[in-house]
Parts: sequence; structure tokens; C-alpha cells
Amino acid sequence: MRVVAVIQARTGSTRLPGKVLLPAKGRPLLEMMLERVAAARSVDEVVVATTRAATDDSIRSLCGRLEVRCVSGDPDDLIKRHLQAARATAADAVIKIPSDCPLIDPAVIDAVVGFYRTAYPRYTYVSNLHPPSWPDGNDVEVMRVDVLEEADREATRPFQREHTTPFIWDQPNRYSLANVVRADGRDLSARYRLTLDYPEDYQLIAAVFGALHRTDRPPFSGADIIDYLDAHPEIAELNASHNGYSWTDAHRDELRTLHHLPGRDSFGIPDGGL
Repeated sequence: MRVVAVIQARTGSTRLPGKVLLPAKGRPLLEMMLERVAAARSVDEVVVATTRAATDDSIRSLCGRLEVRCVSGDPDDLIKRHLQAARATAADAVIKIPSDCPLIDPAVIDAVVGFYRTAYPRYTYVSNLHPPSWPDGNDVEVMRVDVLEEADREATRPFQREHTTPFIWDQPNRYSLANVVRADGRDLSARYRLTLDYPEDYQLIAAVFGALHRTDRPPFSGADIIDYLDAHPEIAELNASHNGYSWTDAHRDELRTLHHLPGRDSFGIPDGGL
């Protein structure tokens, strides 16, 4: 079974334009993130899915320099872009990881993807988001490519195509779904915000990379991040005002189910680092 991680990336963010190429330790955040995702042992290949827009030539150039496969597609249709990546790599399953998760822990990727592999073919979709338990910014969703193809044929609502997976996880009576939570039972999703949407997020992320990143060591862990933020509350406070927000808040009337979904199995998996 070939499982490919797809990093959706573009420079046209409205809240923080060009955010994926902002520097940390002298390197673009997307480059730093690709290094972290590639460190996950359960991933067969990492692909960047960007848009056809000329403004994203910089992303294509970065991928070329790093020798990372890059596909270019519709700016708003992320289902199509993920399918492009899957077909380009002959993937059996794809991992959706947004580029606004530059601090993602490779151990969390391995926990979710490892469960998907072990349980295969029981589940068509496995994530760590319904409900979340790891710090915000560790988003991992794994799905079979044939199910993604069904979503491409049938999903009609703009938010379904923009966010790739709602068509799947919002139908627990149709698809076999599983969720991976922290084995210790703690929910850190609203306490630590490691995602990149606002200037304050970038300040925190740059500070974490500046303090913890070393070229002569494996990628620092989620536990390292938590220890650093607990020891430096002034850094953790930088983006605390944005804690707890999700894109689903804007679509509550359109979604059938949220968070604790009927028919979804939930498993506590040792996280290996957090």
C-alpha cells in the first residue's frame, strides 16, 4: 500500500499573504515543514499541491530546488488538487496536511498513518481531528483514493471542495471513519496554537524554530514545543487570542455532524513524542 502525504500550499492567503514562504532560521517555512513531514516513517512520498497561478511560481521553484514533487491545479478545488497528487504518485491513500502546520510533529503523523495501515482495510478515512486532542497545527487526515474520487464526482458545495474532506467525514453512515486521540486522554487542542493564519501565529512559530531547530539533530518533537512554550509563557501568549477557532464554525448550518460524529470509532494511540 502506497501512502502519500499531500501538502496543500499557496501564496494567496488573505489573512497573511505569502505565509508559507515566510522565513524561519533563514529558510522558508514550507521548506522547514517539508523536512518535518519527510521525517515521518509511515509516509512513502511527500508532494506539494499548489495552484496554477503565476504567484505560486515561487512555490514551484522551491520544490524544484528541494527535489520535491509539485503538482499545480485549481486555486479553490482542493479535491481536484489532492487527486492530481494521488495520480501523479500512484498512491493508494493520501494524507492531507495543510501548509499552515509547519510545526507538525512527525510522531503524530506516524500515529495516525500507522493506525490506518494497521487497521486497513477496515476504515476508509482516519484522522486526528474529530475530536482533536493534539495541539492545533498537527492536522492529519488519511483517506483511500477511491473515496476521494467519489468525493470528486459527488461533492457540490464550495466548502466541501475547498476543504477536501468534509464530504467524507460528514457522512458517517456511508463511510467507515476512525479518529486517533492522545493515549493519555489529554486534550491540548485549545491550549496550544501551532497553526499559521495570523501575524501573531508567525511570531510564535518563528520563535519556536529559532529556539529549537538544529541542523545536526532530528526534528524537535511536539513535547519539545510544549516544554518551550510552558517555559516561555510570553511566547505562548502571542497568539492565544486566536485559540479555538476552526473553519467549521462558519459552516455549522451546512454540516450534518461536527466533532463527536455518530458511527466514528475513536482510538487512543501512543503519540511517540507528545
